[in-house]
Amino acid sequence: KELAMGFRYTTNNRMELLAVIAGLEALITLKQDVVIYSDSKYVVDTVSKGWIWAWIKNDFKGKKNKDLWLRFLKVYNKHNVRFVWVKGHANNEFNNKCDVLAVEASKQKDLLIDFEYEASSKNEEDNNLYSQANL
Repeated sequence: KELAMGFRYTTNNRMELLAVIAGLEALITLKQDVVIYSDSKYVVDTVSKGWIWAWIKNDFKGKKNKDLWLRFLKVYNKHNVRFVWVKGHANNEFNNKCDVLAVEASKQKDLLIDFEYEASSKNEEDNNLYSQANL
């Protein structure tokens, strides 16, 4: 089953993480053995190196994408998940297919809105403008 969706304003890290979440959410049977191949060091290392557990203890202080990491944890804990990092753009058939799907999805009309990201970006912009105005 192929899953692809595009958002109008977001980041590659959010989309890499959302791809993993969407794949796990699509699984119907619980406690499956799942191997996720990804070229995202951000996603793979955060889980494989255990950083996620320290982030949780610190309530994600200073970390981005808390909303997606919490959503990820809900589905991650329902399965036996293992991550394998694959080098991007290294002629891996499935990674190439994912890249094609991502590009196609990003070119769709009426892209979805990543409300959490847009709200946080707006707050950051407002804070930056405020800081610059008070220099």
